[in-house]
Amino acid sequence: MIVQSQIQPRHEVIGSLVAVATGRRPADLVIRNCRLVNVHSREILSAQDIAIANGRFAYCGPDASHCIGELTIIVEAGGLMALPGLCDGHMHIESGMLTPARFAEAVMPHGTTTMFVDPHEIANVLGLKGVEAMNAEAVMQPINIFMQVPSCVPSAPGLETPGAEITPMDVAEAMQWENIVGLGEMMNFPGVIGGDEKMLAEMAITMAAGKVVGGHYASPDLGMPFHAYAAGGAADDHEGTRERDAVARVRQGMRAMLRLGSAWYDVERQVTAITERGLDPRNFILCTDDCNAQTLVEDGHMDRVVRHAISCGCDPLVAVQMATINTATHFGMEREIGSIAPGRRADVLLVDNLEELSILQVFARGRLVAREGKLLATLPRADWPRESRQSVNTGRELTDDDFSICAPPGGGNGAALARVIGIIENQAPTKELLVELPVSGSLVNASATEDVCQAALVERHRGAGRVVNGFVQGFGYNGDMAMASTVAHDCHHMIVVGTCRQNMALAANRLAEVQGGASLWREGEEAALVELPIAGLMSDRKAKHVAAASRKLSEAMAQCGCHLNNAFMQHSLLALAVIPELRITDLGLVDVRKFELVDLFCNG
Repeated sequence: MIVQSQIQPRHEVIGSLVAVATGRRPADLVIRNCRLVNVHSREILSAQDIAIANGRFAYCGPDASHCIGELTIIVEAGGLMALPGLCDGHMHIESGMLTPARFAEAVMPHGTTTMFVDPHEIANVLGLKGVEAMNAEAVMQPINIFMQVPSCVPSAPGLETPGAEITPMDVAEAMQWENIVGLGEMMNFPGVIGGDEKMLAEMAITMAAGKVVGGHYASPDLGMPFHAYAAGGAADDHEGTRERDAVARVRQGMRAMLRLGSAWYDVERQVTAITERGLDPRNFILCTDDCNAQTLVEDGHMDRVVRHAISCGCDPLVAVQMATINTATHFGMEREIGSIAPGRRADVLLVDNLEELSILQVFARGRLVAREGKLLATLPRADWPRESRQSVNTGRELTDDDFSICAPPGGGNGAALARVIGIIENQAPTKELLVELPVSGSLVNASATEDVCQAALVERHRGAGRVVNGFVQGFGYNGDMAMASTVAHDCHHMIVVGTCRQNMALAANRLAEVQGGASLWREGEEAALVELPIAGLMSDRKAKHVAAASRKLSEAMAQCGCHLNNAFMQHSLLALAVIPELRITDLGLVDVRKFELVDLFCNG
């Protein structure tokens, strides 16, 4: 069956809901004899029935026999627990390498029925048109995919060449669209603190529209800068990694979003603010931020996050609140989603155990859409604009000379002191390292003994043919290899990492040929390819196919010596010029602590 998203506004159906609740009209669906997880009162109510009409809950209480008619569908729960559909408070669909419809297909069997999405990845490639295309497919789905307007496009003005720009006027326009709930994560925290007119205008426009400003304070400094950022109006933040980060945000009236993504493991170190310090849990929200297709298919989505929070010592009912009603309340939607209560959208899960959260049935807006991990619905998909499939333009065919790094003037003695990006496993920040690298024939080379290989940024939005070279430590690569990716947060040019210049050129040219994705080459042969033809970021194939290709890529990276957890994410973040310390863009190396370009080589 093809499931559409049609659901009437609550004010249009109150008469029908009242009629069902009083027995004057039969319900469309009744779930009988469940243990209802009530997230409002934080308790489990036994022997409860749930009556649904018009895609919404009409009656929630003991014995709904009076709501049953000849055509009412009856589901015997047999004592299973019924809890609200799970909500992801902050995430990027593009990180799944899937379109909104394909992402929804992947997460619905895992119990996710609501997502709050910041599409700033595609915005950096296609601008507001990209956001519009994402939103168009989102509103077609049978689950709730709410959109935020990206705030920082480009993310690092003056330090990179963007594929597009979003202005305050664009933000004002998009705030009027259907399904827009706020402003995406305000990554330019130095701009907010320094009174940047553009950043403050975007936040003011969002507040004037009565919508939520998303936060992103990626700094450990909880002194004056943090207080200034909070004064700017960011309502939440997902960048905390320590208990004191979560505490500080909540004390300033923000919601602390604790994330567990494919590469981010920030729940365990922050949830102690609830489990040990006893802070009010209603101001904490669970989210994923970034989950790739392989994680979605093999490990799950928000169900994985809830299970993880419980394993970290969180009370199961509190964990469920943090993934349902807390999120809904934060976005001003607690009378629409996030709980099993009259009038809300009928998103409900049947499970047999809260701790293990094995989801047996998923209902979205009153329709059964998944059973025991299997999707039962065919979801509608939009036609993506032609320009979205023609986004990789390197301007010319690249050669190994493009990846040659000339020694600095006067850099004798067969060595050169270089700034090297240092990878930190399972974290977004990097380190600035100073490493002495060998010089041969006037070229500076990588060093296997120092675990240093080359990292290059290839401009791919405007066909400028520009290549910027640098070095990175921490991937563990060996042999002649290279990997290229058009997923390169947030500018999404092309990142190429390798030990061999010839393989770097082969990988880069391959992505130009297929219009985006990730390609790994070893000894002159392609070992793995993930094709992402939509904006160089997403595929419209099913998640299982993208996950299989991603798995092959991970295996190929491991065969080349890389054993980092979620190494592809670490690769794709090398250009993220809003998180310290050192990054690479199409304009050069960026010291993110100072927000300025720096030389590859150090004098003296």
